[in-house]
Amino acid sequence: MMRYKLFGKSGLKVSELCLGTMTFGQEWGWGSTREESKNVFDLYVKAGGNFLDTANFYTGGSSEKYLGEFIKSERERFVLATKYTLNTNPKDPNSGGNHRKCMMQSLDASLKRLGTEYIDIYWMHAWDTMTPAEEVMRVFDDMVRAGKIMYVGISDAPAWWIAKANTIANERGWTPISGLQLEYSLIERTIEREYFQLARDQDMAVTTWGPLGGGVLTGKYNKSAKSAPAKDSRLTSGAWADATKTDRNLSIAEEVRKIADETGRTPAQIALNWVRQQQHRGNVIPLLGARTVVQLQDNLACLEFKLSDQHLARLTDVSRIAMGFPHDFLTMTREAAHGETFDAVDNHHAL
Repeated sequence: MMRYKLFGKSGLKVSELCLGTMTFGQEWGWGSTREESKNVFDLYVKAGGNFLDTANFYTGGSSEKYLGEFIKSERERFVLATKYTLNTNPKDPNSGGNHRKCMMQSLDASLKRLGTEYIDIYWMHAWDTMTPAEEVMRVFDDMVRAGKIMYVGISDAPAWWIAKANTIANERGWTPISGLQLEYSLIERTIEREYFQLARDQDMAVTTWGPLGGGVLTGKYNKSAKSAPAKDSRLTSGAWADATKTDRNLSIAEEVRKIADETGRTPAQIALNWVRQQQHRGNVIPLLGARTVVQLQDNLACLEFKLSDQHLARLTDVSRIAMGFPHDFLTMTREAAHGETFDAVDNHHAL
């Protein structure tokens, strides 16, 4: 059964699994037809899902167009999220970026494609390294006050920049950031170094993209077939594929497969539940990027069970990352900072 979570420091209730719709549309060569996209949407809604994520950049706008058609008859029941930043006209330098002109033009275009008067959650898709945080947060607040968006989210930006932007918003009485969207999976755990602490401190939800590691954690790959492209997969060749199908990642995938065999579940369900069960880190909401009904049916079945503590420990251990400086150093200096009585002190507020 689908359960619901509060979206950050708000009363907005969203599904514990979010449906990502980057696969809606075939313009990029590997997406879904309109008919299959509708079937995927219907299955997600039937399972109790209400949290839908897209972007103005996805499949040349088809993702937004399809989604707008699908939700039209019951717009109010859905929590609709879309994004701006990525360039939609390479010959126009202002067609991308985080600045006011791009946000306002992108938002109006998205509202038109989606056939709606407002967006529930509007994401800055990626940090452009140029636009001041003050400008971004001010125009977000302007759009909230104009009734075009309800909540603000940041995707794919440095932790320090997010903290700065949210501090500015809070100090000036502007709309704060309610959620983050970041890559997180058994093969990509580096956000554990800074982002979860930030999210807990600032009361932000964390929606995680790529929970299946680009397909590596679905059981399609193993070390003996490392260089062979999997059927019907985007992860075939190129720099991204080479960076993802590493010996380390394939070792993690092998452990996922072993636990899947032991539990009678699929590797995808095991990988998704590891992410779902990281709730000690905060409010974690995985995004599902299913291209077909069969894939989504398999993904949704992760709601039927939980991993045991033993299985969680095995997966956490095989995928462990070095925390690096200053985290490792601060662990070593803990006793010097607090003395021998540290473990006897009620430190449940410690990050």
